[in-house]
Amino acid sequence: MAPPTQQRNRGPAAASSNRAALVAAGRRLFAEEGYRVPLNAIAREAGVGQGVLYRHFPSRTDLALAVFSDNIDEIAQLAAEQTGPDAFLVLWDRIVGHLLESAAFVEALLDEDQRPEWAGAARLEALLGDALSRSQEAGLVDDKLTAGDVILLQRMLYGALVTAASREDARSSVVRVLELVDPRLAAVVSQR
Repeated sequence: MAPPTQQRNRGPAAASSNRAALVAAGRRLFAEEGYRVPLNAIAREAGVGQGVLYRHFPSRTDLALAVFSDNIDEIAQLAAEQTGPDAFLVLWDRIVGHLLESAAFVEALLDEDQRPEWAGAARLEALLGDALSRSQEAGLVDDKLTAGDVILLQRMLYGALVTAASREDARSSVVRVLELVDPRLAAVVSQR
């Protein structure tokens, strides 16, 4: 009879992949079950123990902020790939997608005094500049819109999300806010 195979603890060699698995699991479970999803469920989904989770993220808020930071990293990658006149609209679609996916735990972060300006806002504003200019020059976006206005609009959408009665209401509220500001921005989101 062969001895049972044991799963070996890879220790520090697995730190990077464990962190990535925890962020991915946190993103999915926060979106599906809300901000108060049990942390042991996130650890289990990531395939790690709770000790590993707490080593990487001492608090629930730390994990949620890591999800938001990961979103900004994705936007940065997307911004680097977009060179056409519709670059801003491509980025805007993804930004709003992140907002809609995060609706379940945005309010909880705000309750814990973690404002949207948690440091990612300044980075996002810097990422949008060139893409916004190209889209404005092509007439695809209002030429008066600034990257700072986009961050303010994002904050407005947070408000619409956290006060919505349901997920469906959240989506329609976001589209309506955008229609009021600039129908071209709403059209991008409506295609989702």
